[in-house]
Amino acid sequence: MSVKAKKHLGQHFLNDENIAEKIADTLTLKGYNKVLEIGPGMGVLTKYLLQKNTTTFVIEIDIESVDYLKANYLNLASRIIEKNVLRYDFTEIFGDEPFAITGNFPYNISTQIVFKTLEFRHQIPEFTGMFQKEVAERICHKEGSKAYGILSVLVQAFYDAEYLFTVPPQVFNPPPKVDSGVLRLIRKENISLPCDEKLFFRVVKMAFQQRRKTMRNSLKTLNLSDNLREDVIFGQRPEQLSVAQFIELTTKIEADLKAG
Repeated sequence: MSVKAKKHLGQHFLNDENIAEKIADTLTLKGYNKVLEIGPGMGVLTKYLLQKNTTTFVIEIDIESVDYLKANYLNLASRIIEKNVLRYDFTEIFGDEPFAITGNFPYNISTQIVFKTLEFRHQIPEFTGMFQKEVAERICHKEGSKAYGILSVLVQAFYDAEYLFTVPPQVFNPPPKVDSGVLRLIRKENISLPCDEKLFFRVVKMAFQQRRKTMRNSLKTLNLSDNLREDVIFGQRPEQLSVAQFIELTTKIEADLKAG
């Protein structure tokens, strides 16, 4: 595949065997026996996944990569999904069975892959993979950090997030201009929120869209009661609130909206 084609796909292909093996080893293999690799390219990571005691599926939209995988990984051919992962319904292949996700994710859709994982979190007990380092850090950081934001809160509401290691540009073709970071998400035992889920997502997004403002200002369009708006939590900025505090805040807002 040409470098131009790879750049068009937003993907930088890993060509370091040691890193590929390390990424494959980030999977704990607990709570599932099927794995979906997103964006396998020429199969450098796939090779190590196929050595695991799991059934590996791959989803790839690039025709050249699919042809290469079919020619070089004959035992994988029937488990290659030639679809756009963002438009694909995972239940078509997995039904209601649990499965893990891993991969060297294309930078330009990596956050969308995370949001899709959240949609299917009841089936995805584990998620590992490689992102642009800045994105991986954003997902894993805690409150009080400048990197802490929408992704951090929404992911950590349902998963325990761990930043594992950094990968330099020179192990890719073409080399990206930034470092990459590998993370692991392990689903929490209790992923049911004590508040309305859609409202929780809305509150978090509204808050961080104006992250320099206090919660009182960033959430003012919700038309909350003056009494609730005087709560001490509304005097803080979003990066100061933990995931638990965002859940608590949403619970209060939900009650206030129902009462109003």
